[in-house]
Amino acid sequence: QVQLGESGGGEVQAGGSLRLSCALSGRILSIAAVGWYRQAPGKQRELVAGIDSGDRTNYVDSVKGRFTISRDNAKKTVYLQMNSLKPEDTAVYYCNLDVFFVDNGLERRTDYWGQGTQVTVSS
Repeated sequence: QVQLGESGGGEVQAGGSLRLSCALSGRILSIAAVGWYRQAPGKQRELVAGIDSGDRTNYVDSVKGRFTISRDNAKKTVYLQMNSLKPEDTAVYYCNLDVFFVDNGLERRTDYWGQGTQVTVSS
């Protein structure tokens, strides 16, 4: 059974840094794509950063130059390095992994969500 475990959230002052981790446990063939999302109170969940199977990255404008998404395929772990944090970055952050796996001899694709980790940035 595949599970995602998120860690690294917490409370920091504005200008500080945090690194979020999302570790996958269970048997898969490979990680196809990764996304880090966040949801602030009263707001919709938004995609903050993504990385595809070719390691191409994309970021929402508000975090460009401050956040970096990366992956370690051998460890089945993905990261979100967050620098120069601002109070408006406060939210629950979720990882989403799009993976390939084998089911009855057939290669299939599905995605999994992490449980979420709270990031709070104080001014």
